[in-house]
Amino acid sequence: MSYPDDLRGMVDEALGRLRFSTTAPTAGLEGAMRYSLLAGGKRVRPVLALATARALGSEPDRFLPVAATIELIHTYSLIHDDLPAMDDDDLRRGLPTSHVKFGEDVAILAGDGLFAEAVRLFCAQPGDPALVLAALGELAGATGVDGMVGGQYVDVIAAEDDAAGLRALHALKTGRLIAASVCVVLILEGVHEPETIPYRRFADELGVLFQIVDDILDVTESDEQLGKPQGSDERHGKLTYVSLFGLDRARELAAESHAKATAALAEADGKTDDLRRVADYIFTRNE
Repeated sequence: MSYPDDLRGMVDEALGRLRFSTTAPTAGLEGAMRYSLLAGGKRVRPVLALATARALGSEPDRFLPVAATIELIHTYSLIHDDLPAMDDDDLRRGLPTSHVKFGEDVAILAGDGLFAEAVRLFCAQPGDPALVLAALGELAGATGVDGMVGGQYVDVIAAEDDAAGLRALHALKTGRLIAASVCVVLILEGVHEPETIPYRRFADELGVLFQIVDDILDVTESDEQLGKPQGSDERHGKLTYVSLFGLDRARELAAESHAKATAALAEADGKTDDLRRVADYIFTRNE
């Protein structure tokens, strides 16, 4: 099955319409924000949100504010990840990273601006205000200390040293935002708890799968294929699924994780074909 490119196209169009500056002095900041935001990619996280809406029988375009919000947050995290104080990478999606292009000061502000604008954009999501607020809380939790930022901190201080610690790290750093991409739509649609369980299991396992494959690609692909420097994790001495288990076992773990994700999805009510396509893409993107 092919990737749901119709949903990615909807996301790209929505992102392209976004504008952030209303005065000339901040036009350069908007330019830096849009530079990273519109650099391309499969838009996995926002596509997951729209695919979840479709699975629940809703029109995906109604959830474009949510989808765009998620991509703004993801882009802000990439800008900050690439900074010299963090991963110190010069390439992202085949282009100079934000701090290389604009300087560290503007890159930091571009990331900050994207996060703030993401919150404002989410507030434009149609729906029951109580559900919108609950969904925003879910997304903020996935982004903050108990989510992506907390995972980044654990990674920076190199607290993980075994398989359990590695999985816990990436459940925060990568998995929470991927899972929230599915869960915020469940909240907005008012889906009752028992019906959300297969979707949540799918989303949680998808975050694990994404990271395992990412670790595999970091040692098997070229700079050109990755769109960023190859071997970055090894240079920084980071524990990865490949360094811990070896390449062959990491590939086996990816296959096991993919099987668990798709098994959970098979138990969900709804038209889940697009969600399955995203899972298949994540699993096979090293082929």
